[in-house]
Amino acid sequence: MNTLLIVLVLLVAAEHVFILWLEMFAIPSALAARVFGISQTVQSQPEIRRLFANQGLYNGFLAAGLIWSVLAGPPLAASLQLFFLTCVVVAAVYGAATANKAILWKQGGPAIAALLVWLAVHLA
Repeated sequence: MNTLLIVLVLLVAAEHVFILWLEMFAIPSALAARVFGISQTVQSQPEIRRLFANQGLYNGFLAAGLIWSVLAGPPLAASLQLFFLTCVVVAAVYGAATANKAILWKQGGPAIAALLVWLAVHLA
């Protein structure tokens, strides 16, 4: 079960590294246009690129925290996993409420799965 938790945490981290890359470096691309549902014309505006880059940085912090949680020894690892996975879920709930309902499942789904496994590992 612990191995499954680590795999899920790393999956959530990888997703946020991908989002970082997409928002910070690939925002004017066709892929970003498809993922975010906005035109490349809008994406190429400097102020939009700055806003996306800022969001990307935050996603990078989430990824860094999740990776740290895997590398940290006990008992710090469990607390870090709980904190950063919860942050991802809260961000997904907020994103679903304010931007796009699909965010809850696309970003929140893997984190929710990891949190359920975390609960099974640490509260069993």
